[in-house]
Amino acid sequence: MGMENYLPLLQSTSLFAGLEAEALRVLLGEVGAVLRTYSRGETLVLAGQSNRRVGVVLSGAIEAYHPAASGARLPISQMGPGGVFGDVLGGSSLSSPVTVMASAPCEVLLVPYEKLLLPGADPARQRVLQNLVRTISDKYFLLSRRVDLLLLKSLRAKVCAYLLSEAEVHHSLTFTIPYSRIQLADYLNCDRSALSRELSLMQRDGLLETYKSSFKLLEPDALRHMVL
Repeated sequence: MGMENYLPLLQSTSLFAGLEAEALRVLLGEVGAVLRTYSRGETLVLAGQSNRRVGVVLSGAIEAYHPAASGARLPISQMGPGGVFGDVLGGSSLSSPVTVMASAPCEVLLVPYEKLLLPGADPARQRVLQNLVRTISDKYFLLSRRVDLLLLKSLRAKVCAYLLSEAEVHHSLTFTIPYSRIQLADYLNCDRSALSRELSLMQRDGLLETYKSSFKLLEPDALRHMVL
């Protein structure tokens, strides 16, 4: 699809929210935004290299991970259509600490960061800059919550904190997480077999029900006490 077809999706993203379709179309032309297609497994951003572009996922899916010295991958985030990436580090001269790759064939919109930051009096550009600051701020708080999670001593506390936060995001005690068991173990920075054992014990104790990536929290108050 051409960029015109993606305008409604772009208007729903955190980066371009509040812009009229015509103003957005003009702005994308001014900043030199381009469409790019990536195959599954292809790299969009490589850790250790600078990234000077903000990206929006238009179709498919991407994942960002931090490559550890051991060769392990610590998942940072997964995104589908509407996801914004490269916004936190795109304006920095520092190299990216994360690798972003296509987890499924995808099409993305790439915007040169310095063009986005050019001063301009038009309301559309001002709105995008406000949106950019808000998007970065939201990601800071998400990252802060992730750090809090990893600092918890026990695996059960980590599992409880993560599941409670997902229940909050979904506004429901029944939800599906965006990770497989292997990915969840990576996200919580723990051993996969230890995670499976812990979830089995929690299910046996009547705290939750789980099947693959789906969860139902039966005793949320008890889970909250386990995080303290």
